[in-house]
Amino acid sequence: MSQQTITTVLFDYGMVLSGPPDPAAWSRLKQVFSADEQLFHAAYWNHRLDYDRGALNAITYWQAVAEDLRKPIDSGQLRELIAADTALWTQPNQPMIDWAATLQRANIKTGILSNLGDEMERGILAHFPWLQNFDHHTFSHRLGIAKPDLAIYHHAAEGLATPPSAILFLDDREENILAARAAGMAAIQYTTHPAFLESMTTQNLTHLLHP
Repeated sequence: MSQQTITTVLFDYGMVLSGPPDPAAWSRLKQVFSADEQLFHAAYWNHRLDYDRGALNAITYWQAVAEDLRKPIDSGQLRELIAADTALWTQPNQPMIDWAATLQRANIKTGILSNLGDEMERGILAHFPWLQNFDHHTFSHRLGIAKPDLAIYHHAAEGLATPPSAILFLDDREENILAARAAGMAAIQYTTHPAFLESMTTQNLTHLLHP
């Protein structure tokens, strides 16, 4: 890969800019339903893609989870679930946050492409003001599509006014990395920070680490 190729870095949010889910927040979510852990996780993920795509909003998503668990929820519990869900996904991955800020100070374009539901978007933007420093946000619920649909990668590239071939995309999921490459982007799967740094070296992108 030529060092001259990449002019823009596109970040996934969850597990790239944010860290692993907060165990205390998982506990809060389960406690609302007094649910078995395995059953709760199954219900939580069963409707998540529809929430991310905007087919469900936060209210209808949590109602669907409650129906799966056969545990009706009231308005107070709904507010608690939305707050705990935001807390779940707002543990900072500080090395990547710091690197994004370094890119921005160097006037290298940055964007976010993330599968997020409506209240999750509001929650993370309120929690992390630095998200406003990115040149463009592509959040799936606004579009009715989600990764790994190729259309969402093209939307992100258009929003950044950058050809896909000039974009480096970072995501924790292999299927999303493969889709980004199919859309014409360079892509690195983020697993750990040391592995990320090694991948940047092997792909001749170390100039972006210290621009």
